Formats: sequence, C-alpha cells, structure tokens
Amino acid sequence: MTKQTFLKGTITLVLAGLVIRLLGFVNRIVVARLMGEEGVGLYMMAVPTLALTITMTQLGLPVAISKRVAEAEARNEQSRVKQILVVSLAVTGVLSLVFTAGMMALSHWVASTLLTDERTMYPLMAIAPIVPIVAISSVIRGYFQGKQNMRPSAISQLIEQVVRISLVAVLTSLFLPYGVEFAAAGAMISVVLGELASLVYMIILFKKQKTVAIRKGFMQSLSRGKSTLYDLMSIALPTTGSRLVGSVSYFFEPIVVAQSLAIAGVATVVATQQYGELTGFAMPLLFLPSFITHALSISLVPAISEAAAKKQTRLIHYRLQQALRLCMVTGGLSVVVLFLYAEPLMELMYGSSSGARFIELMAPLFLLYYFQGPLQSTLQALDMAKAAMINSIIGTVLKIVAIFALATQASIGIMGVAMAIMASTILVTLLHFFTVAKTIGFVFYFRDFIKTIIAMGAAVAAGSVWFVVQHEQLLSSTLLSIVWTSLLYVILMVAFKLIKRSDVNRIPFVGKWLFTFMPKG
Repeated sequence: MTKQTFLKGTITLVLAGLVIRLLGFVNRIVVARLMGEEGVGLYMMAVPTLALTITMTQLGLPVAISKRVAEAEARNEQSRVKQILVVSLAVTGVLSLVFTAGMMALSHWVASTLLTDERTMYPLMAIAPIVPIVAISSVIRGYFQGKQNMRPSAISQLIEQVVRISLVAVLTSLFLPYGVEFAAAGAMISVVLGELASLVYMIILFKKQKTVAIRKGFMQSLSRGKSTLYDLMSIALPTTGSRLVGSVSYFFEPIVVAQSLAIAGVATVVATQQYGELTGFAMPLLFLPSFITHALSISLVPAISEAAAKKQTRLIHYRLQQALRLCMVTGGLSVVVLFLYAEPLMELMYGSSSGARFIELMAPLFLLYYFQGPLQSTLQALDMAKAAMINSIIGTVLKIVAIFALATQASIGIMGVAMAIMASTILVTLLHFFTVAKTIGFVFYFRDFIKTIIAMGAAVAAGSVWFVVQHEQLLSSTLLSIVWTSLLYVILMVAFKLIKRSDVNRIPFVGKWLFTFMPKG
C-alpha cells in the first residue's frame, strides 16, 4: 500500500472533495427543483437525527483508528493493527444495530413531538438502514487514513455521490405524486444506496490489500483487545464528545427553531419553508470550501500525530500554518463570490433568490469557519480532544440560547437563527485557536490575515462595479463577473505572496505550466 505525503494526501482529498461538492450541488438542485422549499425543509429536518445517530454509533472511532493505526504502522506492529480493526468493528457493529432499531421505533414520536411535523417520519424511516453501513465503512476508511493513503477514501466518496445522483431524481419523482414527505423519503433512499455502493467498494479494496486477515482469529483478537479498546477510547470518547455536541445541537436545532418561530407567530408550514431556505439552500453554498478544510483535517491527524510522537514541534507549526493559509486563501475567495453574487447564484441554481438574504448576512464572517476543522484536528492529534469537546459545548450552548432569544422575536424571526449560527461558529473557532496556541506556542501570521482581508475588500469593490455594468443574460453576466472577481483576487494573493510558487508547482496536471508564470521571490 502506497503511503502518501501530507500534501499529496491532502491534494488527493481536495480534488475528490471538489468533484464531490459539485456533484452534491447537482443533487441539491435536482431535489430542490423537484420538491421545493417545503420538501427540502422536511428533508433537512430529518438529517440532524441521522447525524446524531451516526455520531453515537461511530463513537469517535474513525479519528482514533487513524491515529492509532499510524502509530502502529510506524512501529511495524501488524498484530496491533488487526486488534484495532477487530475491536472497532465489534463496537460499531453492535451500536449500529441498537441505534438503527431505536431510530425506527422512535421515528413517529420524534417527528410528531420534537419536530412538530408528522411528515418527517417518512424520511426518518427511510434513512435508518444507513447507520450500520456508515459504521462499517467509517472503520475501514479510518484504517486507510491511518496508513496515510487517502485515495480509497476519496474514491469511495465519489462512488457514493455518483450513485446517489443517479438515483435521486428517479426516486424523488417516483414518490412525489404521493406527497412531498414521500418524495423526501425517496431522496433519503438514494443516500442509503449511495453509501451501500461506497461500502462495497471499500470492502473489495480492503480484501485486495490482504495485509490484515480480519475473520481469521476474530474472537481471539477481540478477547485480547482490552488494552486496545482503552487506547482507542482515550481518543474516541473526547472526539465523540465534540461530535456528539455538534450532532445534539444539529438534532435540537430544528426543534428549537420550530418552537421559537411558533412563539413568534410563524405558522408550521412557513417555518419549515424558511428553515429549508436557510439550511437547504443558503448553508450548502457557505459550506462550499469545506471540502478543502475537511481534506486538511483528515490529513492533519496522522501527520501531526507522527510529528508529535517524534517531538518535532517546528514541523507541527509548519503543517498547521500550511493548512490555515490554504483555508484562508480558498475561503476568502468563496466569501467574496458568495457575498457579491448570492442573489444571481440562488436564482440560477434553485430558481429562487429567497435564500440570498442569509448568505449576504453570514458570508462576511464565515471565513473564520474554514479555520475550525484543521484547528480541531490538530487538537485531536495532540491528545487535546477533551479541550476541543469543551470548546464545542460552549459554542453549542451559545447557539441554542441565541436561537431561542432571537428567533422568538417576531421582528427578527428566522434571521435570528442565522445570527446564532454565526455567533457560535466564531466563538468555537477562536476557542480552538487559543487552545492550540497555548498548547504548542503556535503563532498565527496575522499579517497574512490582514492581507487577505484587503484582497477580499478590493475584489468586492471591483466585482460589484463590474456586475452592475454587465448587460448580458443572467447566466453569462454572473459567470463573467465571478471569473473577473476571482482573477483579481488570485492576482492580489500572488502579489501578497499568499499563493507561492511552491504551492502552484504541486497542483496536478497544470501546476508545472502555471509555475512558469509565477513571479520569483
């Protein structure tokens, strides 16, 4: 099995993430146009329950597996690797069966009592079988990531998206005549089938490697895995705490939103539609660069774990600076484009600009969100997962309290939810940063941050003028404006030396060609 460098592994995940994100947008556009805001609202209200169930099933083991496998590989302890896999599969397998049964049994109560809309029961029931599928695939994915081979993870996610998009339009259209709730259930079924295809690929690839025989001596390895379980749990439980906090927050968010908007006098159908606009239309656009932060987060865990084990503090600083600079450059461009062109983008993608107001409110400060993943992964790699969990709890409490305080006000309503999400995001990111800085003496290059803000401001100013003078069709004028704005932003990034020649040279296919045009120095 080929071990990849930190940067090569990251680039592999970034490229796959870009394709996956684009395919995901195709999926969302199809779903949105078929089901409308109300159907998307039902779909999105069911997703947090799924996220909570999966988080409880995985128990934070993917991160723990990645870290412990990387350590075992460094010491060439193949028996240890097998114990890690056996224990992880046993734990997630049992939990997945328990939580899947519980999810199906409680779906009606969750839909009618907590989500205040009985129609969400159908997508909840449809998505329940995905839990054991994701549980097993996450263990195998963690194993490959621990070996610092990111290709299987990237390809499996591509397979999942391709299968999902191939089926979503068919299944949604098939069930739509019976009501939007059944259409939402059809969309969920396509997700299940996509994950199943991804799992099949992961299992086939794992068997081809023939490095670890899982079935042979499974029970014997399990009986001797007490110390392995302890080592995994020392990382997994705090990591689960952080993710559980996020999943619990995500689970309660639509509940608190629905109850708060009801207090503000908003009808249930209208509240569902507004929540669909925020979480189904606006938030996915804001999360667009997160495929980069996600790739960096995955690659950072084994890379920083290895550096920490060798006490290479300077290498840890270098890796984290690399990650944060990449997040800053790409996130800044995303913020500029979304802030400027929120309305035409929403119109082109969904045939409605109703969600643009959320993007225009949230985009300017969303740059800080893109730092959050790499900072949290760094804490986990440094055995500071407990601190990350505490930071997440603080941010979650703030978000829930702020949603209730703001969304219950009739004059603010759903916009209060967007404000609360932003306040929580900013707080957690800052807490993560200060924790990392205190732990390893990390110093962020704030001068680069100021340069990025200047470049963003200049790009916004120039882009707004360019878009006003355009007289083309909406599609062509929007694309031309985005290209012009992006080009100006990239030129400023190169001028400020935030995009370096060495970075460009590593870009696959076109990097060496672009390298010749980069200024020296």
